[in-house]
This record gives sequence, structure tokens and C-alpha cells, in this order.
Amino acid sequence: AVVSTQSTGKGFRLAPPGIKSRLLGMTTSVKVKAPVLGGNFGTWGLTFAACDCTLIYLRNKEDHWNSITAGAATGGILSMRSGPQAAVTSAIIGGVLLAMIEGISIAITRVGAEQFKPVMPTLPDAA
Repeated sequence: AVVSTQSTGKGFRLAPPGIKSRLLGMTTSVKVKAPVLGGNFGTWGLTFAACDCTLIYLRNKEDHWNSITAGAATGGILSMRSGPQAAVTSAIIGGVLLAMIEGISIAITRVGAEQFKPVMPTLPDAA
């Protein structure tokens, strides 16, 4: 969504004056960037899924640590070509982002579980 918004703004800014030209520039810019964005997302998703499934297989358990570690591994693997410092930095960023996502997921699950807790029924007083 962020890249699409950036492409839209760039297409609008760089188009010739006139509303029709600017709208055409916006759509053209998004159309040009869409395959690149889709390919990047697919590459990230495939790498993350491979790392996550490998960790599940190796650890014989499925928990939040697998996702966090897979996020760190994915960040490192995808930026390896830029050198070791970039790989370590991206791995840290990937791990932190996935830790935040998993933390929010746990919090939402706990809040949602509160409403389904059993409540002790109150009996009317028999006096």
C-alpha cells in the first residue's frame, strides 16, 4: 500500500499539467510498479514460508518463536547480496517486525478470549 501510494504521488507529480494527464500518469505509474512489487512480495513470502516450515520440522513444535526466527532469517537471506552488515541489519529488523506482529497477535487473542471466559451463575437467594 505504501509503494502504491508513492507510485501514485510520483505519477501525479511528474505528469504534464491537466487533470486528465495527471490521472493517466498516476495509473501508468502504478501499473509499471505493480509487477515489481508483486514479485518482491512473492519472493519474501516464499522465503518466509520455507524458513518457517523448516523450523517447524526441525523443532517439532509450532509456536511464535518459529515465525520470529523465520522473519529474521528471511530478512538476512534476502539482503545477503548487499554484504554481511546489511544481512545482519535486515535480519534484526525482520526479527523485530515479526516479534511485534506476533505480540499483537497474542494480545488480540487474549482480549478475544476474555469475552468467552465461563462466568459463575448467580443463584437467587432462597429465604
